[in-house]
Amino acid sequence: MQKYIQIAGMLMMLPLTAVMAVAKDFPAAAEPDSVLIQESRSSVPESSVVDEVIWVVGDEPIFKSDVEAIRAQSDAEGVKWRGNPDCSIPEQIAVQKLFLHQAAIDSIEVSESEIVQNVDEQINNWIQIAGSQEKLEEYRKQKISQMRLSMHDDFKKNLLVQEMKKKLVGDITVSPAEVRAYFKKVPVDSVPFVPTEVEVQIITMKPSIPAGEINRVKDELREYTERVTKGETTFATLARFYSEDTESARRGGELGFVSRGKLDPAFANVAFNLTDPKKISKIVESEFGYHIIQLVEKRGDRINVRHILRRPKISGELLEQTRLRLDSIADDIRSGKATFEQGVLYLSDDKDTRFNHGLMAYTDVESQSLTSKFRMRDLPSEVAREVENMKVGDISNAFSMINSRGQLVCAIIKLKNRIEGHRATITEDFQVMKNVVMEKRREEAIHDWVVDKIKHTYVRINDRYKDCDYEYEGWVR
Repeated sequence: MQKYIQIAGMLMMLPLTAVMAVAKDFPAAAEPDSVLIQESRSSVPESSVVDEVIWVVGDEPIFKSDVEAIRAQSDAEGVKWRGNPDCSIPEQIAVQKLFLHQAAIDSIEVSESEIVQNVDEQINNWIQIAGSQEKLEEYRKQKISQMRLSMHDDFKKNLLVQEMKKKLVGDITVSPAEVRAYFKKVPVDSVPFVPTEVEVQIITMKPSIPAGEINRVKDELREYTERVTKGETTFATLARFYSEDTESARRGGELGFVSRGKLDPAFANVAFNLTDPKKISKIVESEFGYHIIQLVEKRGDRINVRHILRRPKISGELLEQTRLRLDSIADDIRSGKATFEQGVLYLSDDKDTRFNHGLMAYTDVESQSLTSKFRMRDLPSEVAREVENMKVGDISNAFSMINSRGQLVCAIIKLKNRIEGHRATITEDFQVMKNVVMEKRREEAIHDWVVDKIKHTYVRINDRYKDCDYEYEGWVR
C-alpha cells in the first residue's frame, strides 16, 4: 500500500493530462516488487503530455522529464551518448536503479564524509571554471549551500553504484596464461601501444633566502591581518588580490573541505586548532611558503579554511649563484669525483626523491599506482625539455624549475632509462596487458550481472521505447 501512496503522491503533482498519460488505474493487488503503470493512451497526443512514466523498473518509475533534464544537461556539456539519447538515457537510469536496489539488499553504505568530499570537489571544479564563487552562484542562480543540498542525494547514489560495481568485480583475477591467451587471439593492431617512457633521477637545490626578504613577507601578512581585524576589508578579498596560491585565490582563498592528511603538517596543525571564524591565525611556515589562515567551517574530521600564501622573492643573482653551484656539482659527477646518487643523498632538497636515489615517480591515473616510468607528457615541462635530447646516462646542465610545491629551485637530472614507444609485449609490459584483460573481464562481469538482474526484475516500457537498440538485452518482453 505504501508503494501506491508514493506513486499517487507524484501523480497529484502533475497536470491532469500527465495523470491520464501515466495511468488508467492501479490493479487491486500487485507483485511484492512491482507496480503496474500502463503506458499513455493512444488518444492523448504526445505533444500535449507534460510528463509521463515511460519506464517502470521494479517499483521505481522513470519519468520523461528525468530523461529530458539529463539530455539537456548532456547537450550543454557536450556529452555524447551511445546511439539515440532518448533510448540510452532511460536505459542508463534503469541500470542505475538495478545497482541501487542490489546495494540496498547487500547493505552497502557510503559515509557522509565521502559524499561531502565528492560534492565539494565538483563545486570547486565549477568555481575554477566560473572564475569565482560569486560568478558561479550568479550563473547557477543558487548559493553554494543550496548547491550542496541539491547535489547530495545524486552523489550518494553515484557512490553507492560505484561501490556496488566494485563488489561485483572485486574477486576477478586473471592469470599470466589468460593474458597470453587473450592477446594471441587479437590482431596485432589491437595490442596496446606503449608510448616512449623514461626514468629520471633529479637533484634540486633551493636558493638561500636572506632574512630580510623573509621578514618582508611576514610584514605583508601581518598587514593583511590588521586590515581584516580593523574591518577595512575581508580576508577573501585580500586572498583574491594577493595570495600566491592561484587556485584557491580565485575562491577567496578557500581550500574546500579536506582531511588533515591532505594538508602540509605545519599548516594542518594550525588550521585544525582554529575555533573562531572571525579570527586569523598566526603566520605559518610550510613547504609552500608563509601563510595566514581563517576558519570557514568544520565538519567532523574535515575542515574548510581560507588562506593567503606569500613566498619570498628570489633575485636573479641568487638564482644564478645556485645554478652555477649545481653546474659545478654536475661536472664533478661527470668526471667521476662523486656519483649522482651521492649528490642526491648529501645535497638534494627534494624530500620526495632524496632517499630513493633521486628517482622521480608519480601516480599513474589509469592504474592508480606509483610508477617511476614517465611518459613525456607526465613529466614537469622543464624536465621534459632537458630529457628530450639526452641519452641514457647523460647528466644535464643546471636549470631552474617550479617544483611540486610551487617553489623556484635549480636542478640537474640524470636520464636513467629510456624505453622507446612500442607495441606492448608480455615480457616487457605484462602489467599493461594484464590491465587490458582485467578491464575486459570486469566489463563482461558487469554486463552479465545486469542482464541476469533484468531477468528477475519487473520491467514495463512505454511502446514508443520498445524498438530501441539497447546495450543490455532483456528489457523488452
